[in-house]
Amino acid sequence: MNHRTLIAAVSTFGMGLVCTASAAAAEVSLEQVAAAIQRADQPPPTLLINARQEQIVQTHLQSDPFFNALADAIIQRADRYVGGKPVQRVMTGRRLLSVSRECLTRLSVLAAAFGLTEDFRYRDQAQAEMLAAAAFSDWNPSHFLDTAEMTAALGIGYDRFYNVLSDEARLQIRTAIIEKGLNPSFTPNQWWITAENNWNQVCHGGLTIGALAIRREAPELAARVIHRAISNIPRAMNEYEPDGAYPEGPGYWSYGTSYNVAMIAALESVLGTDFGLSERKGFAAAGDYYLHVSGPSGLYFNYADCGRGGSVDPTMFWFAYRYDKPYLLFHQLPMLWPKDAEKITHISWLSPMLLLWGQTETQIPPRRHWLGRGQTPVANFRSSWTEPDAAYLAVKGGCAFSNHAHMDAGSFVYEADGVRWALDLGMQDYTRMESRGLDIWNRGQNSDRWKIFRYSNFAHNTLTVNSQLHNVRGVARIIRFSDADPRPFAVIEMSEVFENQLAKVDRGVALLDTRQALIQDEWAAGEKPAAVRWAMVAPGKADILSPTVARLSEKGKTLLFELHCPEPTHLKLYSTEPPNEWDEPNPNTYLIGFEITLKPRQAIRLAVTLTPGSVDKKRDILPLKPLSQWTNQSP
Repeated sequence: MNHRTLIAAVSTFGMGLVCTASAAAAEVSLEQVAAAIQRADQPPPTLLINARQEQIVQTHLQSDPFFNALADAIIQRADRYVGGKPVQRVMTGRRLLSVSRECLTRLSVLAAAFGLTEDFRYRDQAQAEMLAAAAFSDWNPSHFLDTAEMTAALGIGYDRFYNVLSDEARLQIRTAIIEKGLNPSFTPNQWWITAENNWNQVCHGGLTIGALAIRREAPELAARVIHRAISNIPRAMNEYEPDGAYPEGPGYWSYGTSYNVAMIAALESVLGTDFGLSERKGFAAAGDYYLHVSGPSGLYFNYADCGRGGSVDPTMFWFAYRYDKPYLLFHQLPMLWPKDAEKITHISWLSPMLLLWGQTETQIPPRRHWLGRGQTPVANFRSSWTEPDAAYLAVKGGCAFSNHAHMDAGSFVYEADGVRWALDLGMQDYTRMESRGLDIWNRGQNSDRWKIFRYSNFAHNTLTVNSQLHNVRGVARIIRFSDADPRPFAVIEMSEVFENQLAKVDRGVALLDTRQALIQDEWAAGEKPAAVRWAMVAPGKADILSPTVARLSEKGKTLLFELHCPEPTHLKLYSTEPPNEWDEPNPNTYLIGFEITLKPRQAIRLAVTLTPGSVDKKRDILPLKPLSQWTNQSP
């Protein structure tokens, strides 16, 4: 293996790690950006390359065989592409996104493999892929994520292979980047430009990569694209304030943040500055959010439109290196560096960057309990980072009107003994719903979105009153939090969510020193009776042992579910069978809970304890203390 060529190839994808003093992004003028482009006169390839990265990769290759194993895995993936049919313009519903992402992965991996081996088979395949995409009628600008990701794909390929492309191919690819990627972004009604969600990050990040790639031939256009990006991406970055929590959940954190980081790195490596973007406090803490929002099992606290499990996320390695937080890789390293190095299979478009940022050592994170404030606050608690039977409890507030949100205010997840006992059913395929004519992106109170079983409060670990939906604009706030052992806790004020349904709703969650979870609610009815259903989604099966006790079973493990309530009631099991043909199935799950009808102006305090089967001695929680009296010492 030619390490020197390896360094050149991988550096193409690596993010500039040199922190430079710069003006705040909001203060940067178009003239300053144009001047920075004019100064960046290095010969290609230049996108995401710098001398310091070469030194880092060289050190990594000399210090640990796993880096070579990762390089071999990248080459093996590239070999699968060679000789294959290039990407085709095949729409999935209203999206070209899967094609754009496939093209991006192929070009990133082929570029790295070419640098590793100088094998022109990879150049030939990459050129064919780029020419195929360049020949598309368009890159589907009506769904601009598709355009932005394709622009990033061809930007990376154009820059890396610039010196070995034919003149004709170079012209066609550059023309496509400009005419099908950058220029369409200046047509009217591009709402994502000033959005505060992942669209802002992905679109500005992808277009910035494309603009930097063609900056020599079209410097004025490149300056306009880049200036617009650094002026507007802070709108999305503000959403991480103040602690790093991402309103759209961990799945979209991975998507939006990866392009935000890629944009920062591309600017640094080509222009020598990120214009102050990485200095934002909330963004700098974003890695801590992603760390804590995953349980011991590796499963996400998958609220909002999010799948259950994560995988290797190269972005976390950037955060660990940039902000000197090796503990951020506590979950990542076991997935990236398996004991058998031949089993490295996590290859994505960002994977070549791991040869730059990769580490083979981490640390036990300094905190077991963590609070993320902001638009969608979350509190996370765990009994241990290292014990195999560790317990994990997480709860969220927020508002159903937020981007990608569900009606899940007050929802929680809980796992212990290696089982996720209280779970979230997660997201659903968008095309499945859109193809049936459902307007799932309208977040109004009467939107089709809330006809989706998984999206409504009927399928989450929260409350339902009088069989009604939550108030879509009601906000649940974490009003008190303690990370002090032996009973860390959070209290959520949820009354707005149940406007005109209940007069008061507070929920407290605590992780006891026995690894038990305590979920305590305080409700007060208004002037009318209120039928309240408490529910929790669980896996496996449940045996109801008494009106207030059930034993849950899954994977050979058990959990005791106990209700502590002054009103007579009895536990029930509710089906998670999809009620509509557009709903996806929810196998091996059910809802366990109970119902209580409050009289006008009646107030009640009740609790549920979840006790893992491995707990020797349960903690007595009675009598229930008011949530107002929960303190750092004893909730």
